[in-house]
Amino acid sequence: MATKTPPNYVESHNLLGEKVVVVTAAAGTGIGSAVARRCIEEGASVIISDVHEERLEATCDALSEINGERPLSVLCDVTKEQQVQNLFDKTIEEYGKLDVLINNAGLGAQSLLVEMDDEEWLRVVDVTLNGTMRCTRAALKKMQERNTGVIVNNASVLGWRAQTGQSHYAAAKAGVMALTRCVAIEAAEYDIRVNCVAPSLALHPNLSKSSNQELIDSLIEQEALGRAAEPWEVANVMVFLASDYSSYMTGEVISVSSQHP
Repeated sequence: MATKTPPNYVESHNLLGEKVVVVTAAAGTGIGSAVARRCIEEGASVIISDVHEERLEATCDALSEINGERPLSVLCDVTKEQQVQNLFDKTIEEYGKLDVLINNAGLGAQSLLVEMDDEEWLRVVDVTLNGTMRCTRAALKKMQERNTGVIVNNASVLGWRAQTGQSHYAAAKAGVMALTRCVAIEAAEYDIRVNCVAPSLALHPNLSKSSNQELIDSLIEQEALGRAAEPWEVANVMVFLASDYSSYMTGEVISVSSQHP
């Protein structure tokens, strides 16, 4: 019988000690803030970015309670090249290096293709796929100077699976998967690893902005464990990919899911 009760929070093991980690779209209560928290708990110095200034500052306040240190926060719209460059310039200015980039920025929406205009399609693709590309490109330039680094992208099982009303989001996330594989080959000569997670359903308050409760309930029914993932459960897999425990993994897309085949 499947359990509907989330497990206990996993203790930290200093997996990212002395690492400098940038997390995009880290404000709020979703996967981004969860992975920023986990990285801090695992010993990393974390830089968080987001396009929402008030939520970003509130997230900084919450994260500062972990170890008494306020993480560096940088406003960044990943659709703006200049702001992306500023994010990584600020990171190098503050810490002198960049060890890990976690590309979490993405934009979800619910719309049938026949009812979708170009603007909606392009907005989702620009944030979700192009934003990941821009941040990856900027990070690679910094990492290649030191011949070391890790990039972890956030995709979705919708990059593999079909769902009504998600053609733009699914296409963008499939693009993130393909981007991950191609960049991994290009970055390998610099000892930079690039991997990707593909969550099925992580439950957090912001999810209701792009999905109605009926849809969320139906998706939960498809999960073998009888529940959605906690954001920190997805974050744990991202931390693993960012750590030296995954040192022989690159170009991989890891499903974080309990969905039935």
